[in-house]
Amino acid sequence: MAARIKKGDRVVVISGTNKDRKGEVLRVMNSEKVIIEGVNLAKKHVRPSQKHPQGGQITVEQPIHISNVMPVNPTTEKGARVRFVEQEGGKKRVALDGTELGVVRKPKA
Repeated sequence: MAARIKKGDRVVVISGTNKDRKGEVLRVMNSEKVIIEGVNLAKKHVRPSQKHPQGGQITVEQPIHISNVMPVNPTTEKGARVRFVEQEGGKKRVALDGTELGVVRKPKA
């Protein structure tokens, strides 16, 4: 099954405490959860180390379930439902209004 959300996509959160926030997908975890830049932030306490010599608190992004996010349509800047279309150029992700969201698979050689 093709992924409707991939790393690097611009997405909007559609439910929960971070509703209507937009950001870029930094990581897809087990195709169930995603980490979005600047969304669902939490404070993490760290001990002093070489990486963090002062220690203290750092802010990190927490995962959000993939069902709570939706790709952003680049033309309307709103959430877009995704369908997949087979063309000569391979399999592509397309918004329901016809705007192309990206290539999923290249054509077989």
